[in-house]
Amino acid sequence: MSSCYFYMSFLPIYILVLGFTIVIDYFAGIFIEKSEGRKRKLFLWLSIITNVGILGFFKYFNFINDNITILLKLFNFTNPVQDLSFILPIGLSFHTFQAMSYTIEVYRGNQKSERNFGIYALYVMFYPQLVAGPIERPQNIIHQFYELKKFEYERVVAGLKIILWGFFKKLVVADRLGIYVNTVFANPYHHSGLTLFTASMFFYVQIYCDFSGYSDIAIGSAKVMGYNLMENFKRPLFGRSFADKWYRWHISLYTWFRDYVYQPLAKRARRNRFKLLSYVVLIFTLSGFWHGANWTFILWGMSAGLSIVIERIYKDKVRPHKYISKRWMTFWGTLIPFPIGCIMLVFFRAPSLTDAMHILSSIVTFKSGHFFKGTPPINFYYCLIAMGMLFMVEYVQEYYPKIKFIGNNSVVIRYTSYVLAILIILMIGVFNGGQFIYFQF
Repeated sequence: MSSCYFYMSFLPIYILVLGFTIVIDYFAGIFIEKSEGRKRKLFLWLSIITNVGILGFFKYFNFINDNITILLKLFNFTNPVQDLSFILPIGLSFHTFQAMSYTIEVYRGNQKSERNFGIYALYVMFYPQLVAGPIERPQNIIHQFYELKKFEYERVVAGLKIILWGFFKKLVVADRLGIYVNTVFANPYHHSGLTLFTASMFFYVQIYCDFSGYSDIAIGSAKVMGYNLMENFKRPLFGRSFADKWYRWHISLYTWFRDYVYQPLAKRARRNRFKLLSYVVLIFTLSGFWHGANWTFILWGMSAGLSIVIERIYKDKVRPHKYISKRWMTFWGTLIPFPIGCIMLVFFRAPSLTDAMHILSSIVTFKSGHFFKGTPPINFYYCLIAMGMLFMVEYVQEYYPKIKFIGNNSVVIRYTSYVLAILIILMIGVFNGGQFIYFQF
């Protein structure tokens, strides 16, 4: 009931949409398990078509209709169908994919169909991760709903620590960077190439801290209640390559496309290298389209896939030189993808292809102009300090995992905690009620 109330606090009527898909998938899972032969696949496709159809209607109808209108104009025809006016149900992309993973896993025999309707509904509607993930698998979470939960001090404290770190990333880092990023991207034609590139770098960190911050809050909240959700981010800023960075980013979505789209296609490729690399580009392009109904998202996903493909093609040709240590190779493998990733994310952030191309051309040609901070200088310095603290903490987490930042009596950790506390006090005004970026997906 609490999950229903949580979801209905946005637009109550949309609970009917969610309830409809829950009923369809609940019975589809049972029929898939009971049936044999083609009937099993029929019920699976019934579930998939229902979920994809609802997602496509609410999220992609206007996008498809607009492109049809443009295409018809080329031949002097008029599109009689008008765009629809409605608000996208919150978290639709997330709980749709989670629901599909259930019926697919039942079809594959990896998960028994859930006969308790309330338990299955809770699997789809579990409120910590209902609106923005992580996108869970039934094998990981359903059995936990049957377990008796007791108060455990250590578990509750661990969950609260994760929540605290999530709030730091969201309120102190992401929201502060967002002030600068929003100001610059609101009118990119008035800024220099250096300003636009700085805003792009800030956005890279902003969207990471925004979404990973929410994931931490969701994971921590579930842990406080006794449930373990999957890890969704694993310090992608410290990935050793393009592939490693993307594999650490939005892990639940990446593994979803890997398991349910890429691997079935790869089985048919029969070790055809060209097809396998093409499928990599395909799943990242689909991932971009999943993020938003705009050509900018599609190009962002395609560029991400191409970066991995290019890296795979040439990885064997770039080997550590005898005079260059592996540590230096790791350093450059971590450093080089960052600015390129920032440039690719211009497509993600820009409102249109025209704006994106202008921003990219300004960055590449290093368009002259004054370095415009866009906000009071103190905000720019706060951005740098906040990012510095983030990198410092994640650097220690990545390379010195045995050190605990909270609950450790070492001098370094104690003073780090003091600095973090001071930063939170200084930047507490950054919270202006802005929603999480990924709530729209």
